[in-house]
Amino acid sequence: METRRDIFQAIADPTRRAIITLIALQAMTPNALAEHFNTSRQAVSKHIKILTECKLVKQEQQGREIYYSLQIQKMKEIDKWLDQFRKLWEIQFNQLDKVLATLKKQKK
Repeated sequence: METRRDIFQAIADPTRRAIITLIALQAMTPNALAEHFNTSRQAVSKHIKILTECKLVKQEQQGREIYYSLQIQKMKEIDKWLDQFRKLWEIQFNQLDKVLATLKKQKK
């Protein structure tokens, strides 16, 4: 299956993020996932297809059912990308803490 979207396009949609949250806990069928949304099973299946194309989700046949589960390695790619910003935010928050501590001392 050719990937036509990247993982960030996939997680941009709130329904797909909710699906990721649900299958992070346990593998689920499209019907089981659809029960959590006020949309049709077909709409949920389209979201699952996008997540599968981006390799965020894998499918496994068990008897007549197909179960979808989270691909942890792809989630790590997202985390790795976010980590660069997390480090910048930590630096800025540390600088803010220093400024606030200085202001607090000056107030005393």
